[in-house]
Amino acid sequence: MGGGRGFCAGFVRQGRAFGVENAGPDARSGAAADEIGLDGGMDARLPTYFISHGGGPWPWIEDLLPGDFGPLSASLRQIPRELGVRPRAVLVISGHWEEPAFTVQSSPHPPMLYDYGGFPEFTYHLQYPAPGSPEVAARVLELLGAAGIEARADDRRGFDHGVFAPLYVAWPDADVPILQLSMRHGYDVDEHLAVGRALAPLRDEGVLIVGSGFSFHNLRLFGAAGARPSAEFEAWLTDAVAAGPVAERSARLRRWAAAPSARIAHPAEDHLVPLFVAVGAAEDEAGVRMYHEASFMGSITSASYRFGLLPSASAASTVDASIHPGV
Repeated sequence: MGGGRGFCAGFVRQGRAFGVENAGPDARSGAAADEIGLDGGMDARLPTYFISHGGGPWPWIEDLLPGDFGPLSASLRQIPRELGVRPRAVLVISGHWEEPAFTVQSSPHPPMLYDYGGFPEFTYHLQYPAPGSPEVAARVLELLGAAGIEARADDRRGFDHGVFAPLYVAWPDADVPILQLSMRHGYDVDEHLAVGRALAPLRDEGVLIVGSGFSFHNLRLFGAAGARPSAEFEAWLTDAVAAGPVAERSARLRRWAAAPSARIAHPAEDHLVPLFVAVGAAEDEAGVRMYHEASFMGSITSASYRFGLLPSASAASTVDASIHPGV
């Protein structure tokens, strides 16, 4: 089952149509990086991320949408550059997949899932042919089982747009294995923090853990009406997960619904829940806001975060502070 849908058809305005083959960002994912194996052979612990993933098939229709997607695109392209190493796999918890029990995608070649509506016909034929990773899926099940967390595998689930849209920008060559892990019905904060804790060893095994959602997700207020609540909630969120004491972060997230404009920003929290997994997997490590703007889609404040240190200080020094203001 899915979580919230992508941007509605009302956001699409007239403009030049893109072809499937030549559409999308023209910047590549940066210089070649060494790959980390499952044995952690490069002695590099990867950080975790929570990303605001945009909406629908936005990388292929940027000129059909209002606003400037440049800052968001730049933040996603920066991820492989600042890591400085190629992950063995990327494990994504998307705000568009929830199940009665935590479920991991186990196909070696996941199909596409076009879980949006109202977009040009060609966007229902896009392909992002990244391989899956049954090996990592088995490791996910092993770790969750050892923690006493019920989990299952799904070898038919496809990549939803909370995965293929942002990761196409980050890894446009689709050459890094990707697999998804669902949220669990009920959106319980502690359950999802616990999943993150259980999966933390993957960070030492070359697996990048990414929560893919949005810091603001009220589709009815993507306009001027969303300016104030998105800014109010993002200010609280950044203080809770990046600027404030790390020791208090999980406790503050348990009380997220009491934050300023919380239920305006997230009438349903499907796009916030992936954050809890990313935080749980790096619970004792500092966070940084690695993307922020106050004018997404014209007026929305949005943000993304990284938890834990980058594999090398030299990679960290390449961050463009004008786009990624750390806090």
